[in-house]
Amino acid sequence: MSSDQQYPYGQQHGQQQPYPPQQPHDGHYDPSYAQEPYPQQSHPQQQGYPQQPPQQGYPQQAYPQAAQTWEGETWDTQYQPVLPPEQTPVAADTAYLPVQGAHPLPPETPAYAEPAAEPVAPNGSAATGAPAGEGYSTPTVGGNTRITDAQRARAEGRSPIIPPGIQPAGLTAALGLLLAAGAAIGPYALLVPLVLLQAVTAAGWFRLNGMWPARQGIALAFAGGLAADVVLLSVGRENAPAAIVGTLGVWVLITLVLQLRSRAGADERMQGLMATVASAALAILATGHLAAADDAVVIGGIAVAVATVARALPLPPVASVVLSLLAATGAGVAAGGATDIGTSGALLGLTAGVLALVGLRVASYDYPSRFVHFTAGVALPLTAAAPAVYLIGRVLV
Repeated sequence: MSSDQQYPYGQQHGQQQPYPPQQPHDGHYDPSYAQEPYPQQSHPQQQGYPQQPPQQGYPQQAYPQAAQTWEGETWDTQYQPVLPPEQTPVAADTAYLPVQGAHPLPPETPAYAEPAAEPVAPNGSAATGAPAGEGYSTPTVGGNTRITDAQRARAEGRSPIIPPGIQPAGLTAALGLLLAAGAAIGPYALLVPLVLLQAVTAAGWFRLNGMWPARQGIALAFAGGLAADVVLLSVGRENAPAAIVGTLGVWVLITLVLQLRSRAGADERMQGLMATVASAALAILATGHLAAADDAVVIGGIAVAVATVARALPLPPVASVVLSLLAATGAGVAAGGATDIGTSGALLGLTAGVLALVGLRVASYDYPSRFVHFTAGVALPLTAAAPAVYLIGRVLV
């Protein structure tokens, strides 16, 4: 409804002005009524508009600027009625109404900014909200601004290399000791932790390359590792190179055929092809633990376990690397003394320790997540050490 209907001319700014005198209804027109002074109405919408000429056959009105007004009840936008409790709308009808007593969102935090400090209530206690220390910033309407440690390091000009830490190192040590214990018992006992190692390797490599979820690629790579295990157990350890290389060649061909049948773009198919081939190669390469001599697997598993834990200790980088290699060498000597290899196990332990550090470095590179640390960070040290365990084990035994 327009403003001239809500607020008549005589009621502007709360002032009541009298109406002009009415012409007597005796049937005659008296021009003196047109000469009577009448206060001009001031309205911003009426200034500057020309007066309409009188129509033919009708006398000119005495007050042509007087508009017709509505004297009845009008809508008042400033008044909101209060409904009784029995007429209060249900929750479904008020889903889009503003919440009474709501507070505005805090100001947005720019990208790569440190999380805002937790506000303190007037009574001295911490205000309700997310507990401190989780790394979350204030709420935003543009998305969550939480960033990983690697992203913050890259934004600040530091290295994005973040080692997995002590917990993945403990899992690697446990898996290495399981491999050593299984090798001491027999090849079929070694097969159980080896299958677990191959599964974690396949999943971790895809996630390390930023591809998740990639169930078909992970399943294909893991199936390649299982196929290599079955072929090796069928032909024997004396034919291990042919079994491993042959399985790898067949799996590369299968991967090529599957990628050619894919309807994805060229770039995506190439990335999937490279990731699947690399993951399958690593899973098949882990079969080297099954092909190596039992004593070599015992020494290699213990050396990798000790080197990984030593590398996770809170020490300077150079000191940590040196300590890891010394610990792997010592573990090789100690485990070699318990087997037929003897002190020659120091060479195997040192080589396995070096390759384990290489696997840790790969699992730490460029935006690693917690899932990467607990998959690739756990499996790659043992998987990378498999060739050394097989080759040096054949030389020493």
